[in-house]
Amino acid sequence: MHFGVVSYNTEYGIRPDDVAREAEARGYESLWLPEHTHIPASRESPFPLGGDLPEQYKHFMDPFVSLTAAAMATKTLKVATGVCLLIEHDPIVVAKAIATLDYLSNGRVLFGVGAGWNKEEMRNHGTAFENRWKILRERVAAIRLMWTQELASFHGEFVDFDPIWVYPKPVQDPHPPILFGAVTKSGMKRVVENYDGWLLVDPQDDSVERASREFHELYAASGRARSSISITVFATSEVNRELLDRYAAAGVDRTIVWLPSEDPKTALAVMDAAAPYIAEYA
Repeated sequence: MHFGVVSYNTEYGIRPDDVAREAEARGYESLWLPEHTHIPASRESPFPLGGDLPEQYKHFMDPFVSLTAAAMATKTLKVATGVCLLIEHDPIVVAKAIATLDYLSNGRVLFGVGAGWNKEEMRNHGTAFENRWKILRERVAAIRLMWTQELASFHGEFVDFDPIWVYPKPVQDPHPPILFGAVTKSGMKRVVENYDGWLLVDPQDDSVERASREFHELYAASGRARSSISITVFATSEVNRELLDRYAAAGVDRTIVWLPSEDPKTALAVMDAAAPYIAEYA
């Protein structure tokens, strides 16, 4: 099992270059940064984890710029979007941005994507909530083509372009792993059909085990090899041996520790507390 950290990446928390250096020094495998381009002042969409929207969600910095800073400050640490709201971006621009990051980091990118939950946020980008899954599927497909073909073209309902050149190409062969955040059975089916990895937020009950059993059944029925799909769980700020044993039994490949956003000192303390498990569960 690998270990990573996820930072809220706010302007008042630990800097992305600093957290990357500190994570690499402690043996963590990856740094994950979330995304909201903005937060609408209206609260039409409920926060999916329940309760009020956490204040730090209004303060997320740009993940692409921040991950570049993290990559330049490290040598081996993987840098990851956790997750990129791809339906709010032009796929040609994202294809170039992530490929550039993969080139500059010498092939250390993990590309986590999701459709998102905030209807108002999507609407401000011109995206209809009911079309989000179709748009995501087409944009992922188009990005794969731009990464792997010298002359790429795509003709879909929401993405359409004649042959184009897009450089650089990613360092990783055939491209950076594309991982998808999903909690429902239909979402897990999307992972098995179209992605290189599954991202799951642990609600701290037995749902990880239950979801993992369903996921194993889905990929076994699909004929895909288990090794072709990674399982990444975003855990808590306080991981322990009991939790990690559960993850290991469920086939989890990567545990992500949440870092608090209050101040850099608190984030470092959380990293220190979880670091001893890295070698134990390697």
